[in-house]
Amino acid sequence: MDQVVSQISIMFPEFARWFSAGFIVFARLLGFIRFAPVFNRKEIAGMVKLALAFLLTILITPMLKPAAPPADSMLLLLVLNFAAGAIIGYIAQIIILAVEAGGDMINTQMGLSSAMVMDPTTNSQTSILSRVITLLGLIIFMEIGGFYWLINALIRSFEIFPIYAVAIPLEKIINIDYLITTTSNVLYIGLQIASPVLLATLGQDIILGVISKTAPQVNVFQLSFLFKPVFGAAIMIWILPMLVNVISEFFLSFSSIY
Repeated sequence: MDQVVSQISIMFPEFARWFSAGFIVFARLLGFIRFAPVFNRKEIAGMVKLALAFLLTILITPMLKPAAPPADSMLLLLVLNFAAGAIIGYIAQIIILAVEAGGDMINTQMGLSSAMVMDPTTNSQTSILSRVITLLGLIIFMEIGGFYWLINALIRSFEIFPIYAVAIPLEKIINIDYLITTTSNVLYIGLQIASPVLLATLGQDIILGVISKTAPQVNVFQLSFLFKPVFGAAIMIWILPMLVNVISEFFLSFSSIY
């Protein structure tokens, strides 16, 4: 295979330049697709992801107008570009994790902690409501233009970190203030999403506590298992339009960083 490539390079001098650059761009795209929201879903077949990465490589490489590749540093460039794509994708994934945290809080407060399902994306157990709200967040993310933001961020990364650079400029790719904001928003937005259910179930606990004091013969502990899931589901249906608006505003507030 190496001899075939070398012979083609001799016959077509531009082939080595474009092939090497495209291979490095493909490595960055693989890291990006592995960690970026929506793209990293296990529901999407691996062949589809590879085909998408290959198509984007063909589209992006001519835009870069790459120079001749440096000698004896291909492996290092592949690793660095894969890491750069993974960093960009993971930072975007943090925004989705905030929505997932809200679902976990609601699930715990409704007494459904034992109802867990396998999440193929993270290969871990996750709660049912967390799974539902995460999928709702992904749908909203796609509806308001999340695909455009992600691709735009990927294209801009080639300006900040060229494909032949041998050091990742972390101070340009990762803004510490922004990173602190996004990680703190995991708790803040999670509480904001879960607050109606948290307050409603807290009021229910207070009422059941009063009943247990006034009528000790009533089995309040058993009643809580019946009322909490039903009451929490009713609150979720009631606040669903407001929940969609909160998640949309949260995503839009971060659209400028792309």
